[in-house]
Amino acid sequence: MEFNHHFWVFICGLIGNAISFMVFLSPMPTFYRIYKKKTTEGFQAIPYITALFSSTLWIYYAIFVKDATFLITINTFGIVIESIYLAIFLIYSTKKARLSTIKIILLLNVFGFGAIVLSTLYLTKGDKRVTVIGWFNLILNICVFASPLGSLRRVVKTKSVEFMPFTLSFFLTLNAVMWFFYGLLRHDYYIALPNTLGFLFGIIQMVMYMIYRKNKNVVLEEPVKLQELNNNNNNNNNGHVIDVVKLSTMVPSEPNHVAVNVTLVEDINGNNQEDHHDDNLHNKNQV
Repeated sequence: MEFNHHFWVFICGLIGNAISFMVFLSPMPTFYRIYKKKTTEGFQAIPYITALFSSTLWIYYAIFVKDATFLITINTFGIVIESIYLAIFLIYSTKKARLSTIKIILLLNVFGFGAIVLSTLYLTKGDKRVTVIGWFNLILNICVFASPLGSLRRVVKTKSVEFMPFTLSFFLTLNAVMWFFYGLLRHDYYIALPNTLGFLFGIIQMVMYMIYRKNKNVVLEEPVKLQELNNNNNNNNNGHVIDVVKLSTMVPSEPNHVAVNVTLVEDINGNNQEDHHDDNLHNKNQV
């Protein structure tokens, strides 16, 4: 019986490591796209900052618990890969986004983690220290699993899944299931409990993806009437009123763009003139 218990803990930890490895690698197409386009587009750094913080804190937790090899191996890899992602983001983000990202990294990953380490080392001992660090991890993991909710809000608002990759949502759900059983079998509820929420959020993301994945990113506005410009001879009676449908086309793969409405206006001599006006300057580089 004891052998079977350890066997299943080992299997869940092994599979959990394998899936977590794929989860950590799943944003690679996103960052390859950022590298090719030399812009971060509408992607955010917050999920990667919190993931880096989470991996760091889990390793700190693993130091004080027994048989935590699986926690150490996967979170060491997590620290390396998340640091690479953030480095790429910082290189190709706008100056404003870069400064904001650096501030958050310093606040959370440097000062935040430092404060946790100092407080637990000097204010707690033994099992109480493990309990305090475990609670920090539990709360942080809930935040990590909840971080894609910002993407869900964007999906509902734009009716586009451009910035919510299905692959990541799928692997996050599988990952949450395996780590839930790993924590449950080890009677480590600091691991098991947050992964129940991870499973729930993952299912919600996949459902949203299935709902909006076929939507076309074209928005038609109501027709508007434009009064034709009069000629230089002040012949006001020759003016025409024409109906123009404003077509705003969203191009998610290139969100940093200026949407230009082009209106063809027929002058009194029957010639077509193009009336260009800028509309909705989109800058979606956000942190």
